[in-house]
Amino acid sequence: MTFAKRQMILNGFDMNCVAHIVAGTWRHPESQAARYKDIEYWTELAQLLERGLFDGLFIADVLGIYDVYGGGPEAALRSGAQVPVNDPLLVVPAMAAATRHLGFGVTAATSFEHPYSFARRMSTLDHLTKGRVGWNIVTGYLESAARNHGLDSITPHADRYDIADEYTEVLYKLWEGSWEDDAVGTEPGRDHYADPAKVHPIRHEGRHFRVPGIHLCEPSLQRTPVLYQAGASNRGRQFGAENAEVIFIGAPTKEVLREAVADIRGRAAAAGRDPYDVKIVNGFVVVTGATEAAAQARYDEFRRYTDPEGALALWSGWLGTDLSQFDLDDPVAVTDNEFLKSSVEMFGQGQWTLRDFIDAKAIDAEGGFTVGSPTQVADVLQEWMEDTDVDGFNLTNVITPGSFVDFIDHVVPELQRRGIYKTAYTEGTLRHKLFGQGTRLPESHRAAGHRRITEEATR
Repeated sequence: MTFAKRQMILNGFDMNCVAHIVAGTWRHPESQAARYKDIEYWTELAQLLERGLFDGLFIADVLGIYDVYGGGPEAALRSGAQVPVNDPLLVVPAMAAATRHLGFGVTAATSFEHPYSFARRMSTLDHLTKGRVGWNIVTGYLESAARNHGLDSITPHADRYDIADEYTEVLYKLWEGSWEDDAVGTEPGRDHYADPAKVHPIRHEGRHFRVPGIHLCEPSLQRTPVLYQAGASNRGRQFGAENAEVIFIGAPTKEVLREAVADIRGRAAAAGRDPYDVKIVNGFVVVTGATEAAAQARYDEFRRYTDPEGALALWSGWLGTDLSQFDLDDPVAVTDNEFLKSSVEMFGQGQWTLRDFIDAKAIDAEGGFTVGSPTQVADVLQEWMEDTDVDGFNLTNVITPGSFVDFIDHVVPELQRRGIYKTAYTEGTLRHKLFGQGTRLPESHRAAGHRRITEEATR
């Protein structure tokens, strides 16, 4: 078999909580997940991922609780399923101080924070990380989050993306257009820090936001952080194709992923962008060891610590359907719609019972999945890249840090031996590391239309 030699992107996928995707495994004797409240947990994780030359740590987030299952939060609380959950942005500066190259993708929803204050938070992170931060743009999906922010219910899906369109427009104006590159200076003889003539109010008057003034922060290295996005719906894909630089998909099969990648690249081209200015990564769970037998034993051990009720609490929230209404041996069908294509495929339209689903998806709840030796895992990841045109993977841990340790110690050397994974970091910002084309967004991006900086400053 002939394999592509494109360099694979790898992110560690985690969340500032005790149980992210695989409910229950915080109980595993090797797991350090309950230390998520300690800054050392995060600095040690960052250093580990940098040892493995990972491109970044992708930190998920929600601002609500999974209370669909059984009509309340009890199952989520008992299993620790994404609750309690701390702020993902606050752990980034310490991790950046403990590393030199690792990037950080942080999740924040456009539905629950005003863009003016959020622009400052992200510019601050870009300054403190020396240009190694990215923003995962989400619109939010939990009804509990909406209610606890004073809304009667979550804003309808299409309307959330209309708001996100304007939200990002405000941010682009603040990040790219408010301050000129040479507005600030500290050279000898200069008698002012910022030149008022080179700092511009954005005068935004829109349907959802009114922001008349200047950005509160001077330009950071990247100005606009690297733009991540995760949205599988038709509207979500269109938004990602127009805005995102890295798109995260949770496709469970190569067939689903292949279609999604081709669709997104086609939409990016239609938006006037190079289709490969969008890096696409798929979720993946890898269980590995020195040998196939060791990997299988590791998987069997992990399975003993999974929490079925916690898994159903998460899936009920993701699907918006209370799965407690089904008995374990009832066939479960999920109505096909544009928002849940991957999940619908997993459920098999009534071909699986809930018991089957819990058994099959106890660990591989999002994206692809494989158990095997380093060679077997590398074969699978390489085949997925070649067969789908995906750029890389967000690796979901089963336990932390053990899942990442296993992958770094066993699989990374095999990927490097094949020439499809880097052996050293590129210097520079996260955007330059990912694309090799400089620190700023390219002129083809919609944010570029809001720039005031000179052509000489962009070179």
